Amino acid sequence: MAPEQLFEIARRRFDTPEFRGIEFIEAECKTIINPVPGNYLPFKYSVNPYRGCTHSCTYCFARPTHTFLDMSAGRDFETKIVVKVNAPDVLRRQLAAKRWKGDGIAMGTNTDPYQRAEGRYRLMTGIIRALTDYRNPFSILTKGTLILRDVELLVEAARVTDVSTAFSIGTLDEDAWKRSEPGTPHPRKRIDAVRALSEAGIPCGVLMAPILPGITDDPRQLREVVAAAIDAGATHVSPILLHLRPGVREEFLPWLEDNYPELVGRYEELYRRPYAPKGEQEALGRRVSSIVGELGGVRSTGEPPARFSRGRRRGDPTPQQLTLV
Repeated sequence: MAPEQLFEIARRRFDTPEFRGIEFIEAECKTIINPVPGNYLPFKYSVNPYRGCTHSCTYCFARPTHTFLDMSAGRDFETKIVVKVNAPDVLRRQLAAKRWKGDGIAMGTNTDPYQRAEGRYRLMTGIIRALTDYRNPFSILTKGTLILRDVELLVEAARVTDVSTAFSIGTLDEDAWKRSEPGTPHPRKRIDAVRALSEAGIPCGVLMAPILPGITDDPRQLREVVAAAIDAGATHVSPILLHLRPGVREEFLPWLEDNYPELVGRYEELYRRPYAPKGEQEALGRRVSSIVGELGGVRSTGEPPARFSRGRRRGDPTPQQLTLV
């Protein structure tokens, strides 16, 4: 798809001192509700207020989308962020259209809506308000603890429509996190955010994604994430094994060579195709499911987390503290 089919001409390109090395490309979008092709995902429509992502995850499947805009899937994806500055207004227009039937809308399906740029532009605030006003169900997947800035809006939305959230937390291993997700909030802060959302009454799950073979798939590492998620009141814990589509593979394998050279041969064997063999994927699912069962299982939606009645303990971070990234 050509860039001009996605956006009107950019209004401004600029750098700011507080985001040194990052260029924001402000653009007017023509539409913001995107139909999702195929039927293999549990949603038909998505909203993505940003293109590119400062989280800089080495494995991000969305990297190739930057090439549609004549930018690279590597450094450009991490530092040249397209901001759809009129996203809330366009969303309101589309929600009001007679042809819109009120289907659920997923956010965080391409690039993270709560990446650092959101602290400056606050697009999600307007988006959530629009969805609330039209009582349109939605879900949010994120790694950004900045979502807690909008917790009161989410609670308000949940009073009139179906709202669900999830955090992507593939590992709590400090070294693996720093190497593979250098721009994301600490995974422990993400666990704290799961707890905060759960205690506010917002269903929040944990997507263990992606699990990196030989890096974050040790049984002790998996158990650590599952235990933390259950303790935080997660409504589900679901693992996804890494996949390397064209465009991502070319960025990921050089990173692997630099950081885990001993694993290059294993990855070349595993990823002759974009997805690891089905048997590997199913084995991971069984391991995580077994751990969830051993630890007592996740809570049902609407059921308070185990720690809910105790309130915030001395030393626990407040929602305001958790939003720092």
